[in-house]
Amino acid sequence: MRFGKTLKQSMYEPWRDKYIEYDKLKSLLREDRPDDDEPWTEEDEVRFCDEIFNVQLEKVAQFQEEKMQELRQRVDAAFDKLRDLPPADSENKDKPTDEALAQRLKELEAELDAITNEVKELRKYSNLNYTGFLKIVKKHDRKRGDRYKIRPIMQVSLSKRPFNSEQGYTPLLNKLSLLYFAIRQHLEENGSVEPYHLDPISQPETHNGEKYTAYKFWVHPDNLLEVKTYILRRLPALVYSHQSSKEWDGDEDPTITSLYFDNANFQLYYQKVEREAEASSLRLRWYGQLSQNPEIVFEQKIIHDNGTSEERKFPIKEKYIKPFLDGEYKMEKSIQKMERQGQSTADVEEFRSTAEAIQDYIRSNKLEPVVRANYVRTAFQNPGDDRIRLSIDTDIAFIREDTLDRDRPCRDPNNWHRTDIDDSNMTYPFKNINQSEVSLFPYAVLEIKLKEDQNRKRPVWVTDLMASHLVHPCPRFSKFMQGVASLFEDYVNRLPFWLPDLDTDIRKDPQVAFEEEEVKRAHRAQNEQVVGSFLGTKLGNSFKPSRSSPVAKSYLAERVAAESSGAKAQTPASGATDRTPTAVTPAGELNESSSSQQQDGGQQQGGRSEYGTMTLSSVFPGFSLSKYSKAMRLKRAQGEGGRRGSVTLPPGVEEPTEWLKNSGPLQIEPKVWLANERTFLKWQHICVLLGGLAISLYTAAGRGTVAEWIAVGFIIIAAFAGGWGYFLLHSRRKMIIERSGKDFDNFFGPLVISVALMVALILNFSFAVSLPDVFWAVRVQSNC
Repeated sequence: MRFGKTLKQSMYEPWRDKYIEYDKLKSLLREDRPDDDEPWTEEDEVRFCDEIFNVQLEKVAQFQEEKMQELRQRVDAAFDKLRDLPPADSENKDKPTDEALAQRLKELEAELDAITNEVKELRKYSNLNYTGFLKIVKKHDRKRGDRYKIRPIMQVSLSKRPFNSEQGYTPLLNKLSLLYFAIRQHLEENGSVEPYHLDPISQPETHNGEKYTAYKFWVHPDNLLEVKTYILRRLPALVYSHQSSKEWDGDEDPTITSLYFDNANFQLYYQKVEREAEASSLRLRWYGQLSQNPEIVFEQKIIHDNGTSEERKFPIKEKYIKPFLDGEYKMEKSIQKMERQGQSTADVEEFRSTAEAIQDYIRSNKLEPVVRANYVRTAFQNPGDDRIRLSIDTDIAFIREDTLDRDRPCRDPNNWHRTDIDDSNMTYPFKNINQSEVSLFPYAVLEIKLKEDQNRKRPVWVTDLMASHLVHPCPRFSKFMQGVASLFEDYVNRLPFWLPDLDTDIRKDPQVAFEEEEVKRAHRAQNEQVVGSFLGTKLGNSFKPSRSSPVAKSYLAERVAAESSGAKAQTPASGATDRTPTAVTPAGELNESSSSQQQDGGQQQGGRSEYGTMTLSSVFPGFSLSKYSKAMRLKRAQGEGGRRGSVTLPPGVEEPTEWLKNSGPLQIEPKVWLANERTFLKWQHICVLLGGLAISLYTAAGRGTVAEWIAVGFIIIAAFAGGWGYFLLHSRRKMIIERSGKDFDNFFGPLVISVALMVALILNFSFAVSLPDVFWAVRVQSNC
C-alpha cells in the first residue's frame, strides 16, 4: 500500500488538518506528471523546500508541542484532584463516604482513560508524520536530487524536534501509571491490582516460567570498553558455545544469527510497531556458523495485553526446517525420541503443542524468512544465579533474506536461508554481498534482565549503570523492527520511534547526564509521595540527592587517586601552588578547575554544587576511560588556552576538531590503490618506449649529427615521463590517506609530454626534408 493511502486511512479525524499535506508535496515534486519533461529549476527547489521546512514541518511540530503541553496540564490537574482527596488514614469529619469517594475516583479514571487515548493517538500522529517527511524527501532526492540532497537536512531537523521519540512520553506515562495504580487500589476488590512498577522504560518478560524485567540500552563504541570493565567487576563473563546455548565456553564471544520471519505485507512488523495486542515475532536462532552443525532453535515471542512477553521455543535440525515450513513434517521424529528417552508425558505434549502452534502460525500467516540479524554476544552472569543477567551485542548487521523481488530474490525461494552467506562462512561486515542488502548498526546493545523479587531490591551498581552517561536508554528496542525499517523502507509505511536517535550523537556530557537523572529522581519521588499519602502506604524510596555517580569510581580512578595522594605527600608545599587541581565531576568526567571557578565562591562554595550537594570533585580525583571524555577535556584545555578572537560561537555550538568527512576510521577500497598504481605503470610504460627509441637513435647517429641531438631530446622526454609518474604515485597516495577534497586531475605532465613529442617530431620531419644527406648517412650507418 502506498504511503499516501495509508496516511489518509490512519488519520485521527479531529486532527485531520494538522497532518503533513503529503499530496501537496507530491504535486510540488510533479509526481502526478510522470511524463513531465520540464526541467527542475532553482525556483522549484526553493518552493518545495520552503513548503516542507517552513510550512509543513513547523505546522506539525507546533501542534505536537501544543498537544503535549495540553496533556501534561491535564495530567497535573488529575494529580491535583488526587492530592485534594483525604488520605486513607485521615480522621477528618468532612471525609466523603465510600460511595462518594468511589464515584469521584471513577470520574477521575474516565478522565485518565481519555488522556491515555489521546496519548496513543498523539504517538500515532508523530509516527505517521515522521514517516511522511522521510518518504517525501526520499522521493525528492531520487527524482529531483541531481544538485541538492535534502534528506540529511530533514533528518537533522527531525532529530531536533520531539518527533517519534519515546523520551518525551516517559514522564507522562509514569504519572499516568501512578494515578491508575492509586485509583485501582481503591476500586479493585481483594487487592487484585498488580504491583506498581517504578521504571517506565522496563518491559516484563517470562522465561521458563520465571518473571523478569528487561531494560535495553544503546552503547556508543567509545564507551563500550568502559561499560564492559564496569560490569566485569561485578559479574563474570559467560559465553555460549557454538553447539548449544546451554553450554558454557570461555574461549571467545560467539556469533549469533537470528533469522526473522514475516509475510509480504509485513504483518508482524506492523503489529510490533503499532503495539497491537498479542503482537508476535518469529525467528530461527543458532550460534556460530551453520556449517558447524549448531543447534537451531525456533523461537516465538508474544507480547500480551498487559505488556508482558512470553517465549515459545523448540529445537529443530537443519534438514527438517524446509519440510516443517512447508507443512510436510510435524516433528514426529523428535517426539518419538523424547518418548524413547522416557521424558514425561507433560513435556512431550508441551513440545508437540508448541511445534503445532508455531507451524499453524507460519502456515496461516504465510510467513517466510525476510531479514537476518548477525551479532556477537558477550554475556555476564554468576554461574547458578540467574537473578541478574546482562548481555552486550556488538558488530550488529542486518541482511535481507526475502524473495519479494521474484526476478532478483535475495534468497533462493527453494531454500530457507541464504546459501551464499552460510556456505562460505561469511562474517561481519559481509563485504562479499551486495551492500544495498546489508545494514550495519552503529551501536552496541546492552540488555539487563532482573528477576522479579519483592523481597530483594535492585542492585545499586545496576541502577548507577542505567542512569550513567555511558548508556542511552532505548525501551522496547527490537532487532527485527530495526532490520525491517533499515532494509525495507520502501515497503513499510511505519517506522520505529527510536530511528531519530540514530541521526544524533548519543554520547552525553557526564555532568549533564548526572544532573538530569537527579532531577528525574526528584520528580518521581514527589509523584510517588502524593500517591503514597493518598493510599496510606509508601511507594518507592525516599529521594536523597546523590553525592556522585558511582559509575565514575573505576578501579583505575582509585589507583590514580592513591598515586596522586602519594605524589602530593612527597611534593614540597611550595610546588603545589602553581598546579591546576584536577577532579572527577559527579559523573566521572575529569574537571580541570580554572582560576575563575576557584574564585567563584557564590555558586560553589566548599565543594558544593548549585544543588547544595557535595560533589565528588571535592574528595575524589580521577578520570573517565571513554574517548569522549578525553575529547571533552582536550577541547576545554584548548578553550582555556585561547580561541580565535574574532569568532564567537552561539550557545550550544562547539568548534569542531576535525572535518566531518575525516571522522571515523580510514576505509579505502582496494580498487582505489590499484587505480593509482595502474596509472604509475602506464607512465613507466611511456618512459620505457621513449627511452628505447632514444637509445636506438643515439646509438645509430654519428657524433655531432642532428639525429644525435634529437635522440638526446627523446631521452629527456623519457626521463620526465618516468619522474612524473613517480611524483603522481606518491602525491595521490598522500591525498587518498589525508581524504583530500582536491581534484586528482593534473594536466601538466600529459601536456608537457604531448608538446615535447610534437616539437621533436616536427623537428625530425623538418631536418629530414632540409638535410636529407645527414639522415641518409645515419640510415646507412645503421644498416651497416
